[in-house]
Amino acid sequence: MKKLAIVGAGSMAEALISGMIDSRLITGSNIWVTNKCSRERLQSMQKAYGVQATYDHSELFRGAETVILAMKPKDAADAITLIKPYLQEDMLIISVLAGVSIESIELLAGKKLPVVRAMPNTSAAVGKSASALSANERVTQKQMEAVRGIFNTVGKSAFVEEKQLDAVTGLSGSGPAYIYYLAEAMEKSAEEIGLEKEMAKEFIIQTLIGAAEMLARSAKDPQQLRKEVTSPGGTTEAGVKVLEANGVQRAFIECIKEAAAQSKRLGQSFSSTVKI
Repeated sequence: MKKLAIVGAGSMAEALISGMIDSRLITGSNIWVTNKCSRERLQSMQKAYGVQATYDHSELFRGAETVILAMKPKDAADAITLIKPYLQEDMLIISVLAGVSIESIELLAGKKLPVVRAMPNTSAAVGKSASALSANERVTQKQMEAVRGIFNTVGKSAFVEEKQLDAVTGLSGSGPAYIYYLAEAMEKSAEEIGLEKEMAKEFIIQTLIGAAEMLARSAKDPQQLRKEVTSPGGTTEAGVKVLEANGVQRAFIECIKEAAAQSKRLGQSFSSTVKI
């Protein structure tokens, strides 16, 4: 990959930079980064990854084949409006802005552009993201492969229709938080039944890792795997009965549905603002 420009220098931008450099997809010297106002943050990224940092937009975008939009969604309208004179119709635009549609990006830019929306999650920081990607009709097959190459450096990725991104946001975009919520509950239960905190944490982490590996490697579905652990009259059955009595599975289903609905609402709100 030749020159890559990134607008925004938060945790997701850093995860992508780290993944691409570690995978030798691109060198740090070919990555140019800017942000809203934190020079200290840019200097830190320069030192850590050898990237180029600038507030000169002419310098940032000159010769860039690909542009990643990674600012906070609330700053997207102002940021895209500011940089639109530098965006060219042959530049591939990759957006990791939750709730900001491809149409909104093009309206703000004032021109037709090849745009890919991406919905990674925070596990990108450890190379384990599940990233959904959606492209408009101006994105070529070669560009789609390039985008997959970028997001595969921080986990696994797949293309979906844009209308499915809200569902993906509710499921895997917010998904790590649901797992952390479960881990919190396990930690609290460990304390209440008398286990030492650090030892309990190790057991919880290994249990979650082991269950994830079983799901990844086994051809069996989650329900079957659960039933195989649940012996009649045993400890697991006793615990699962409490979960069922408290409607935990239904609560998780409603949790994901509401997160997806909120993603859709946020996107509609942003789009209506842009169209005004």
